[in-house]
Amino acid sequence: MNLTDKEKQLKDDAGHEFLAFRLGNEEYGIEILKVQEIRGYDRVTRIANTPDFIAGVTNLRGVIVPIVDLRVKFALESANFDDNTIVIVLSLNSSRVVGIVVDGVSDVLSLDAAQIKPAPEYTVALSTQYLLGLGSMGERMLILVDIEKLLNSDEMELIDKVADNGFN
Repeated sequence: MNLTDKEKQLKDDAGHEFLAFRLGNEEYGIEILKVQEIRGYDRVTRIANTPDFIAGVTNLRGVIVPIVDLRVKFALESANFDDNTIVIVLSLNSSRVVGIVVDGVSDVLSLDAAQIKPAPEYTVALSTQYLLGLGSMGERMLILVDIEKLLNSDEMELIDKVADNGFN
C-alpha cells in the first residue's frame, strides 16, 4: 500500500502540536514549530500591485515581513483590524518570515494520528492542497493548514522581490 504525500505528512505530524486560531466561525491549526511569535497588529505599509491577500509589509526588528490577511486568502468576509487583531509571525523552512492576520488565537493542541482525518475533497473556501487534514477533539474540529504550501507560492516570491526592491 502506497501512502500519499499528505498521508505521510499526517503520519509524520502525528503527536505534534498545533497552534489553534480563529477566522470567523472556523477554527484552524498550524504546526507550532513554525510559529516565531504572536503579536498585536501594527500598521503596515501597503505595496502597489500585490495580491489582495497581502495586507502590506512591516519592519520587524530590521526584517521586512509580508503580512497576509488569511480572511482574504480563504475568501471569507473581511474584518476590521483593531487592537484585538492578532498577527502570528511564522518562520518557514525557506528562511522566509511571514505574518498572518487572524481573528484570535486560542491554544496549543497536541494531536495523535487517530485524531487527524484526511480533509474532504469538497472543501470550497480553501483548496485541499493546502490542508493537512481535520483534527478532531471530541466535539471540536480543527482545520489543519499546511502553512508552508499556502505561503510558499509564486505570489509570495513576488512580495519578497517587491519588498527587497522597495526597502533596500
